[in-house]
Amino acid sequence: MVWLQLALVLFFLYLGARLGGAGLGIMGGLGLTVLVFIFKLQPTSAPIDVMLMILAVVCAAAALQAAGGLEYLVRLAEKALRKNPRHITFMGPIVTWLFTFFAGTGHVAYSVLPVIAEVARETKIRPERPLSISVIASQFAITGGPISAAMVAMLSMTGEKGMTLVKLMAVTAPATFLGCMVAAAVMNFYGKELKDDPEYQRRLAAGEITTAPARPAGMPAMVSPEPEPGAKMAVGIFLLAAVSVVVLGAFPELRPAWTVAGKLTRLSMADAIQMVMLTASAAIVLLAKVDLGKMMKGNVMNAGITAVIGIFGIAWMGDTWFQNNAEFLQGGLKSMVTGAPWLFAFALFFMSVLVNSQAATTRAIMPLGIALGIPVPLLAAMFPAVNGYFFIPNYGPIIAAINFDTTGTTKIGKYVLNHSFMLPGLVATVASVLIGFVMQAIVF
Repeated sequence: MVWLQLALVLFFLYLGARLGGAGLGIMGGLGLTVLVFIFKLQPTSAPIDVMLMILAVVCAAAALQAAGGLEYLVRLAEKALRKNPRHITFMGPIVTWLFTFFAGTGHVAYSVLPVIAEVARETKIRPERPLSISVIASQFAITGGPISAAMVAMLSMTGEKGMTLVKLMAVTAPATFLGCMVAAAVMNFYGKELKDDPEYQRRLAAGEITTAPARPAGMPAMVSPEPEPGAKMAVGIFLLAAVSVVVLGAFPELRPAWTVAGKLTRLSMADAIQMVMLTASAAIVLLAKVDLGKMMKGNVMNAGITAVIGIFGIAWMGDTWFQNNAEFLQGGLKSMVTGAPWLFAFALFFMSVLVNSQAATTRAIMPLGIALGIPVPLLAAMFPAVNGYFFIPNYGPIIAAINFDTTGTTKIGKYVLNHSFMLPGLVATVASVLIGFVMQAIVF
């Protein structure tokens, strides 16, 4: 019955992935209903804390976007990229990684991708090289930044085991950044030079594109329009909030405490994150005079709500199955995982490919790793493995990067899986996990 239940869980995950968006959460809810009413499993509690933390962070990020803060960041990024055009294969992923690290969502990279494609083409560099790894870096930073949905989910489950935000970031931030730089070094020599690429030559000959015009000497590069009033203030408030979260995690004594039934109870990091990010939202809305209608309609808010719905259904279904079958799973898998804990990284990667969400994967699978007795530092090292979304090229940033590359070098291959993002994604995954194991040995 355990394996039949697992088959059904995977089936509903597959259906949710096919539907996309909120479909993951909806199908997860349907799967939960089947497990409870048909198989009589006792449901666990819904992941309310994680959902509320994500919602608070999303409110702040959406307010930042509505205030023009993201456009201002794109302006700064464009200037940096145009100052270092010859190193675009490295500068591109550095910029997208930093964007996601501080903003908590990979969607901020959308605005930078066309700039990366343009700079690469102007410099006669194969756009596939910087575009592919830049997309990968924009997602890997989700498992390194302090306020992403995946990081919040990971911290909520490992906090009781002694994990802190600072320790978790000390492992995953350098691991993901350096892993992406390893992948960038590989991509720097990948494929033919742009002038020798047959698809680029075909498009030139057919008149579908023209050679990138050279900028006259002394003419400054074109940059994004001037930011809206209040954009700089919004960015400052948001960054201050992100730093505050890290500081409160590093110094617990800064969080208020109360004596309850003779025991000292300190404000939890979950509640602290919610309060800090909601305060940042209010400050941005009031000081930058944000249009709330614009804030609610932005793609950041849309993506955040989708993530909350996904975690609601997927995590609740996964938790229910794990908890009701914990004894069986521990007996059958514990000895194998104890001898080779790194095998758990494959489970994380496989689930992320299926689910297409780092946060949902973390909330669904990490409880199994904890139940199997895998040390929390090792789970932190393997955390970047939840970034396997790139394996099947149906994710938004991947499609966007392909469309932005007018030269045709960034593409989905004839056999679907031989696409432009496979090599940098696999290299970044392996390198990040390996570096993560080194970092956890240093940190812990």
